[in-house]
Amino acid sequence: MPPVRTLPKGTALLLGGGDDDALLALLCERLSPHAGPVEVVTTAATRSPVKTGRAYVDGLLELGCGRAQHLRVDEHNPADRPATLRRLHRAGAVFFTGGDQERITEHWLHTPALEVLRHRFHHDPAFVLAGTSAGASVVSASMIVAGHGARSLTKGGMHTAPGFGLLPQMIVDQHFAERGRFGRLAHAVLQHPAAIGLGLGQETGVIVEGGRHLRVFGDGVVMVVDGRQVRNDNLGRIGRGEPVAGENLHVHLLVAGRRLDLRTRRVLPAETDETTDESARREVE
Repeated sequence: MPPVRTLPKGTALLLGGGDDDALLALLCERLSPHAGPVEVVTTAATRSPVKTGRAYVDGLLELGCGRAQHLRVDEHNPADRPATLRRLHRAGAVFFTGGDQERITEHWLHTPALEVLRHRFHHDPAFVLAGTSAGASVVSASMIVAGHGARSLTKGGMHTAPGFGLLPQMIVDQHFAERGRFGRLAHAVLQHPAAIGLGLGQETGVIVEGGRHLRVFGDGVVMVVDGRQVRNDNLGRIGRGEPVAGENLHVHLLVAGRRLDLRTRRVLPAETDETTDESARREVE
């Protein structure tokens, strides 16, 4: 089934990796007292998924989440199990941990579990979808799976693969500043100019509400790469290994509290800035 193109009613919490206490605290704050449990999904974990799941469940309970439990979807726990589908239908939130994002898509794409997740996210305004690192990257329709250093700015030096398509207007990259990933995100946006690139630094993330408004949280920087007005790219005229080119990429650096309208691509003042501006106007009057 192709990605849904209508705006979702649910909320997405996406973190660029690193210490995820701020993300988990936001997740607990977003849940209503009557919400279903948080389902912690460790499909991306390449080692000790049970230990990872248990640690996250304990952390969420300590932060005040009423209920949290580990949901395994992997080689030994297929995504079409009736018990798994029932749990996704009842969940108040689903949280994807970090690791290898291609493991997530390997076990979730084209499954009944993903269809349930997609339906909840698009139709339930109380539902929260959260992810850190690899778990944040999979929300894109096209997710970056390879690209390092200067080579990522050559044809064939950056690769994307199908993601969940839950927020199809985005391409999300993580560990962004720490691992020097601007080149590969810019290249991905040149390939998919209708999408907006989000480079999430560690301990830094975004809250996306209703698929329309984005707000930054955390200690670092989110880089926004907007390719909607790109022109004169050379992707269709160069061979493998040759450098890519394009003009008129728009780049923004956003820190905690800054907001972005995903429809107009306009950066909005932080709420504190709006309050300050309003106070200044009153003083002038």
